Amino acid sequence: MQTKLLVALFAVFTLTACQKAEEAAAPALEQAREAAGQAADSASEAAGAAAEATEAAAEAGGDAAAEGAADAAQDAADAAQEAADKAKDAAAE
Repeated sequence: MQTKLLVALFAVFTLTACQKAEEAAAPALEQAREAAGQAADSASEAAGAAAEATEAAAEAGGDAAAEGAADAAQDAADAAQEAADKAKDAAAE
């Protein structure tokens, strides 16, 4: 009987400790989600700026080298946006 009581008490203490840990971690998780959202927004803005720069470079240069550089910049911006979106999704989970 005493063993069952000790096991029950241990379970209650463990549950309480888990709840306290979850409560303590909640603000940090919220901050991480906000930071990920801001990073995704920044990446989106950077991708937009890269797209504009790509168009300007293609219009100004008109040659294959300028277009190649512009395409590479756009690809890099797209990859940055995708990474930021994945980070935001991971933080939301």
